[in-house]
Amino acid sequence: MKYVLILLSLLVVSSYSYGNNQEKADTVFIPPYSLTNHKSYKDGEHLVFTLNYGFVTGGKAYLSVNDTIINNTKTHHVIGKGVTVGVADVLYKIRDQYESFIDTKTQLPVKAVRNIREGRYRYYNEVYYNRDSSQVISQKSGVHNVQEGILDILSAFYFARNHKFNDQLAKGDVIQFMTFFSDENFALRIRYRGIETIKTKFGKVECYKFSPVTEVGRAFKTEDDMQVWISKDNNRIPIRVKFDLKVGSFICDLDEFKGIKHPFSSIKK
Repeated sequence: MKYVLILLSLLVVSSYSYGNNQEKADTVFIPPYSLTNHKSYKDGEHLVFTLNYGFVTGGKAYLSVNDTIINNTKTHHVIGKGVTVGVADVLYKIRDQYESFIDTKTQLPVKAVRNIREGRYRYYNEVYYNRDSSQVISQKSGVHNVQEGILDILSAFYFARNHKFNDQLAKGDVIQFMTFFSDENFALRIRYRGIETIKTKFGKVECYKFSPVTEVGRAFKTEDDMQVWISKDNNRIPIRVKFDLKVGSFICDLDEFKGIKHPFSSIKK
């Protein structure tokens, strides 16, 4: 059930799937100032997801936004939590939490936290972003030189909601940007698959469909064994994530939401 991590953010699992991807680091990032600005979320947004394997519910995940002040900077404090439930929780307990403090003006992270509890394994780290010198400071590994505008793994998803998930995409386009994750540079690549309407507990929802480019040979058979559906409205929230793994298919569905910035207008009659 390690793949419950995917529920934390649509991009978290992508980074696990890529492996070390530093060879793409010099070419993939598009700075935010070159993009059309859009505000898809606000303080108080809270999303709840359920991870199912067939008829078995194996995990829950939560994404929330709460505004706060850090180092005299107003930030969106974004938290992603993933937990196992039921039988999965007995077999292999997961209590993972990712946090990102995103500057409300630049929309770039100033701090990221990774707090992992998986079985007996424990990992905790804080990373600070020095925008003046294009460096990040990790409590675990010290100072790293990075390219301008680098994101952490969780803020990358919220960055994409504001700047990259929109009608300007053409089918087959690949969204690319650079993140700093697990004390390394990771290039994230997500392929746009077009518009699709899917059935959910809320009714039929019109979505943008994406396929994060996964690494073949580990958990996935092809580069497109993960699909993501994002609501085609101004909220651009994740509606469904599907993983076709060697051990079977997992589906993560939006189960609850509150505090979204815009009307949930992608529901179709």
